[in-house]
Amino acid sequence: MIDSHAHLDDEKFNYDRENIIKELKENQVAYVINPGADLESSKRAIELSKEYDFIFPAVGVHPHDAQSFSEEIYNEIKNMAIKDKAVAIGEIGLDYYYDNSPRDKQKEVFKKQLELARELNLPVIIHTRDAYGDTFDILNEFKGEVIGVMHCYSGSLEMAERYMSLGYYISFAGPVTFKNAKNVKETAENIPMDRLLIETDSPYLTPTPNRGKRNEPKYVKYVAETIAELKDVPVSDVIEASRENARNLFKLEGVSFED
Repeated sequence: MIDSHAHLDDEKFNYDRENIIKELKENQVAYVINPGADLESSKRAIELSKEYDFIFPAVGVHPHDAQSFSEEIYNEIKNMAIKDKAVAIGEIGLDYYYDNSPRDKQKEVFKKQLELARELNLPVIIHTRDAYGDTFDILNEFKGEVIGVMHCYSGSLEMAERYMSLGYYISFAGPVTFKNAKNVKETAENIPMDRLLIETDSPYLTPTPNRGKRNEPKYVKYVAETIAELKDVPVSDVIEASRENARNLFKLEGVSFED
């Protein structure tokens, strides 16, 4: 499996990070995409990728931190993306639920980082919460020039179809396993296999049956199993499709899998 979104650099892993990472392969997790959320976490993602060749970094500034975005931070993110071979710009986007940064500033920073992705020919990892329309409108400005993934998707099937029309993948995390998550389940059931990714968003959004505990990449199997049940297909089909999609999106040439 590929966990297409996990924050292994998060402080919640500080006391046992090495063990968690060493156990990934025996838990059938071959690769992890580790996005940044600000400058410091992007740096930590890069450092993890240097220590472990099966962890791939993404660099970017989350909408929560858009207010502190500066030209200096932009240049550092750009230099890291080039020099340290990040596989994506992310996670970036809009968050109108918390509104930790003014919405105009969120939009400005979002567009700036999409321009960077276009310049560097990198995909993007998109965070959007209570901002699906504005997110689509901005992504549509880059149609045909930037593609990526809608991370931890919880919107409607109709909205997902609009994102897919721009070339985006749809990624599901722990919430798809929640009993009352009818909207997410309906969307996951109907997403084409060639547009599907799976993730944990560790250490957050722990899937059933481990809700209430810290999330880990090995729990991505519960996401895969739930989607397989919804689609009425073997779980191996979901795992294979999602890993090939991740490999294609993030241009993971040379990675291999042992059956």
